Amino acid sequence: MKQHLKIDLGIFAHNEAANIQAMLLMLQRQDIFGLPDISLRVFVLANGCDDATVELAEQTIAGMMHAAQFEVCNIAIGGKSRTWNAFVHDIARADSNYLIFCDADIDIPQPDALRKMIAFVQSHPKIIVSSSRPVKDIVYAPERLNLRDRMIAAGGGTLDDWRKSVCGQLYILKADIARSFHLPIGLPVEDGFVRAMVLTDLFRQAENPDMIDGDESVFHVYQSERGVLALIRHQVRIVIGSALNAVVFETLHGSAAPQTMLETAARDPDWLGALCQKKLPQRYGFVPFHFLTKRLSGLSSATLKRKTIVLMGFGFDLVVYVIAQVKMARGVGAGYW
Repeated sequence: MKQHLKIDLGIFAHNEAANIQAMLLMLQRQDIFGLPDISLRVFVLANGCDDATVELAEQTIAGMMHAAQFEVCNIAIGGKSRTWNAFVHDIARADSNYLIFCDADIDIPQPDALRKMIAFVQSHPKIIVSSSRPVKDIVYAPERLNLRDRMIAAGGGTLDDWRKSVCGQLYILKADIARSFHLPIGLPVEDGFVRAMVLTDLFRQAENPDMIDGDESVFHVYQSERGVLALIRHQVRIVIGSALNAVVFETLHGSAAPQTMLETAARDPDWLGALCQKKLPQRYGFVPFHFLTKRLSGLSSATLKRKTIVLMGFGFDLVVYVIAQVKMARGVGAGYW
């Protein structure tokens, strides 16, 4: 690895009192600490918290072996895109080489996960961003699934193309690239936005898939939604966020100064909402039609079992699609996080 590599890790924590202690103690077990060629700083990005997240984080860090490398940042206003901007542009060290983005409610079982993520991007110079492989808790710790669980699994889907996606739960990004853009305030889904900005250089070039990949051996475990209503709410947020991303992408693609536009969007909390009011609805309504039909490709040649699963998922997608259309028609969108 490169000598004196500077890595800054941000833990995104919004009312994570139930998880923040476990996350910090888990990170402390990562074997990256103490390596002579890496300078690691960890920032707890407690944003908009009205629970005990800050207090518990401070208490936990105080008793940790590597406490000097941890810092709690109490950010008054919540929102993941706003917090992303603060971490990248204000909190992380100006000369850091890589930034790691981590949600507070995941499990990282492997003590060498962070070291392997860093080694992977270091050994592949063309790669700008790399994600950890997301694994559902019900897959990592298998149990007998009832019909409801199977329906939830079919409805939620999985990130099959994780190596070419940005998984917002845990990913690493070259710091100088991250510092080249901002996220609009109120953006509900930030990982797809980050992916588009990185792979297209803010829409100044065609998407370059060679700039993203992941190490198959590195994974994290996340809690899958186990209630139908909770899963619907989660998926509606994802669909609305993706629909808003599409509007912003179209606007940036036609802009002569995308960086300046995003700087404005990061300062003005009304920018995203005003843009959507101006651009939407379009001929497809508020949500592009492909969000409804994405599962159906290749259905004709699928096995009967696969068809059944796909059709169950399609039924779920239809419910989510209709709810998302209705919510956006009523003005729900920016800030839906």
